[in-house]
Amino acid sequence: MLPWIQLDTAAIPGGGELRLKSRGTEFSIMLGTNELMNSRLSGSEEALATLAFERISTHKRPHILIGGLGMGFTLRAALAILPADGRITIAELVPAVVDWARGPMAEIHKGSLDDPRVTVHVGDVGALIATSKGQFDAILLDVDNGPDGLTREENDSLYSHDGIRKSKTALTRGGILGIWSSGPDPRFTRRLRDCGLTTEEIPTRAGKTGRGMKHMIWMAKA
Repeated sequence: MLPWIQLDTAAIPGGGELRLKSRGTEFSIMLGTNELMNSRLSGSEEALATLAFERISTHKRPHILIGGLGMGFTLRAALAILPADGRITIAELVPAVVDWARGPMAEIHKGSLDDPRVTVHVGDVGALIATSKGQFDAILLDVDNGPDGLTREENDSLYSHDGIRKSKTALTRGGILGIWSSGPDPRFTRRLRDCGLTTEEIPTRAGKTGRGMKHMIWMAKA
C-alpha cells in the first residue's frame, strides 16, 4: 500500500493547524488525529447541496452561501444544478485551502472556483452571515464535523441560538439553512426548532453508492 505523504500545512486563525496529505490519487485533510475530509468520500457533502436546492428550486436567481470550501464537493454539486443566473458565495476561513484547490487538488476541484457564478470570500462565514440580511436563499455550513467548534472554538457561535437566528435573518423567505454533521445531535435539532425553523433530520451515507458511514444533514426552513 502506498504511504501517506504530507503535502502542506496551514494555520487556522485562532489556533490549530490543518494538514493536507495524499496517497496516490487520494487526498485527506486532517486536524490533529481527526480526518475532516477524504477525496474518496463525497456523498453526504454533495447531498448537502442537492437536498437544499430541491427546497429552493422555485426561487428566482438563487444565491447560495457555502461555509467551508474543503475539497469542493458541495460547491461542485451545487454548480451542477444551479441555473445560469444563480450565484454561489464560498466563505473559506483558511486562505491555504483556496490555494490547495488551485494547486495540488486542482484535478479534484475541476476549475469550479473559476465558474462565473462563484465568488470566493476568504474570511469567517459567521461574520459574513452576521452582516447579511435577506441575502441568501440557502446557507450551507460544513465548517466542522458537526454542530460544535471542532475546527475552532469560535465556530460554536454558529450553532448557538444566537448564531441560528443570525442565519435565519440572512435568509430570504422560505430559505434553507443546511448543516452537515458526522453524526446526529438531538440538542441541536431542538435549537433549530426553538428558533422557529421547520427542521428535517436526514441521515446520509458518506459514499456515493449508499455505503460508508452514516452522516447527518439538517435542512431547516426559514
